[in-house]
Amino acid sequence: MDAREALMLGRDSEGRLVRRPLSPHLQVYKPQITSVLSILHRISGVALAVGTGLLVSWLMAVAAGPVGFAEAQAFFGSFFGRLLLFGWTLALFYHFCNGIRHLAWDLGHGYDLETVTRSGWFTVGATFGLTLFAWILGYALMD
Repeated sequence: MDAREALMLGRDSEGRLVRRPLSPHLQVYKPQITSVLSILHRISGVALAVGTGLLVSWLMAVAAGPVGFAEAQAFFGSFFGRLLLFGWTLALFYHFCNGIRHLAWDLGHGYDLETVTRSGWFTVGATFGLTLFAWILGYALMD
């Protein structure tokens, strides 16, 4: 038996050996809005870093001249490119809205369970609303 196996052994109330998980798993806890949004906040931060790299590559293509710019525009104008841009926009607005929520917490507001849940769902709604607004506005300005 390795050390990890030994750590999973415990005793029940009657002294019998039982196997138990080392730490809480998804099998133990039901996902709640707070845990899901916390995980999404981390994922959106990574997505923003990757998306910023794509933005820098687009700026480098602009600086490279008309041929590089045309190639970059062809990529970002493709279905896959627009899907990446939509995902980046979604991550940007989610990280922004959830950051404001965290700022309120840092100021000592909104810790009760009802407010945490309500602000979480508001963050989700605001994320989708702002993302759709930005894309609708972007397409409207293209004409």
